[in-house]
Amino acid sequence: MVIGVLRLTWDVPADSLKEKRGIIRPLVERARNRFNAAIAEVDALDQPRKAVVCVAVVSNDARHADSQLQAILSAIEGWSTEAALSGVETELLHP
Repeated sequence: MVIGVLRLTWDVPADSLKEKRGIIRPLVERARNRFNAAIAEVDALDQPRKAVVCVAVVSNDARHADSQLQAILSAIEGWSTEAALSGVETELLHP
């Protein structure tokens, strides 16, 4: 079993947490609906100008997990959003 994790850091042009949710939530929900992956905002929850979103996939093959993460990243990068993607980290875990 392989768990693939994609960590995305966003710079968000928001002055309040409510504004931030209005920008980040559509990204999370769109990715959740389009891909067979778990996705959630996981860090910087109390910072209106920063968001950290993680995507997780499970597979029996590391190449498949990595290709899923790359496809998700490519799709998200192509979506129009007010937030700017400022960091990307990918990790494959072999528990």
